[in-house]
Amino acid sequence: MAKFVIDPDFWAVFPEAQINVLTVKNIDNHVPGDTSYFSELLNNASKESAVHLTAEVFSQNQVIDEWRKAFAKFKTKKGARSSIEALLKRAYQGREFTPINPLVDIYNSISLKYAVPCGGEDLHKIVGDLHLGKAKGGESFLPLGADEDAPALPGEIMYFDDEGSICRCLNWREAQRTMLTEETTDAVLVIEAINSQQTANANEAINELKQLMDAYFNTESAVKYLTKDEAVFEL
Repeated sequence: MAKFVIDPDFWAVFPEAQINVLTVKNIDNHVPGDTSYFSELLNNASKESAVHLTAEVFSQNQVIDEWRKAFAKFKTKKGARSSIEALLKRAYQGREFTPINPLVDIYNSISLKYAVPCGGEDLHKIVGDLHLGKAKGGESFLPLGADEDAPALPGEIMYFDDEGSICRCLNWREAQRTMLTEETTDAVLVIEAINSQQTANANEAINELKQLMDAYFNTESAVKYLTKDEAVFEL
C-alpha cells in the first residue's frame, strides 16, 4: 500500500509543523447540473475570511506575514506564495469564486474560512509513495495550465512521488499529472500548519472538511495528523 511520508529535511526547517491529511475514497466528483450549493459555500467562506484580514495593508495581516516568512526559509521560485495568500487576496479584493469541481470547491471553502493552506491530489495518479520534503533539483513538474516542464529547484520544499514534483513550494502550485478532476474517485487532501496557533486552527478546519466531504459524497473519510514524531501515513 502506498504511503504519505514527510521526510526529515522538512522537519529540519519546520520542527513545529503539523500536516493534517484526509483521504476520501469511492466518490463521484462530477460537477452537478446545479452548482449553486458550491457558489454559496465559496462566497460565504469568502465573507467569513474577513476575520483574518483586519490589517489595512494586506501583507501585514498575520496569516500572510507568517507564510511569507515561512517561504523565506527555503529555496523558492521567485514570486511563489502560499496558496492561502492567493485565495485570501481574491476575497480581500471582493472577487467572486467560481465553482471548479466538488472536491476543490469544498477544500477551497475551508481554506478561506480558516485561513489555512489546503490542497489535494488524485490518489490513482501518484506513482509510488507521496513525499513532502526537499527537492534535489531538476525533478519534473508540469504546472497546471502550462505546456512546458518547470523543474524543481534544489532545496525547495515540495510534494513529490517517484515521477517527480506534484506540488511545488509547499502548496504553491499544482501539477497537471495528479490534479483533482471530475474523474477523480479517490483523493488525498492536506492542510498545512507551521506553528501551534496555526495547528489549532488547522485541526478545526480538517474536522469541518471531513464533515462536508462525508455529507456531500455520502462516504466515510479518514483523518491523520502528521508530526515529526509520527510522519508516515498509509494511504
